[in-house]
Amino acid sequence: MKYFFDTYALFEIIGRNKNYEKFSNEEIATSTLNLGELYYGLLKNHGKKIAIHWFNKFKNSTIPINENTIRRGMDFKFENRQKKFSFVDCVGYAAARNHSLMFLTGDNEFGGIPGVEFVK
Repeated sequence: MKYFFDTYALFEIIGRNKNYEKFSNEEIATSTLNLGELYYGLLKNHGKKIAIHWFNKFKNSTIPINENTIRRGMDFKFENRQKKFSFVDCVGYAAARNHSLMFLTGDNEFGGIPGVEFVK
């Protein structure tokens, strides 16, 4: 396991973005929060059947989120308050750092941040 897949990355894997092709065989690590975002986005855009399919596919790929991870994520959000990071993104970034994983995303706000594999 090398990467923490944020919601953006999961959508790109599902959508078969060629830029994410090299990550498609990596073991996926994400959080239940990201899984929730993914489920909602798929539910909204593709319906319940598709949302449930991908939720079930990734549900065993989650890493734990505890109080310290949330606090560390909010510290990161505060330190970068000029950027428009979401709660889920900041907690995911903290979880990635806690588990020595690269945070895989295409979210523009994360470009140039240490520990981030930025792929558009």
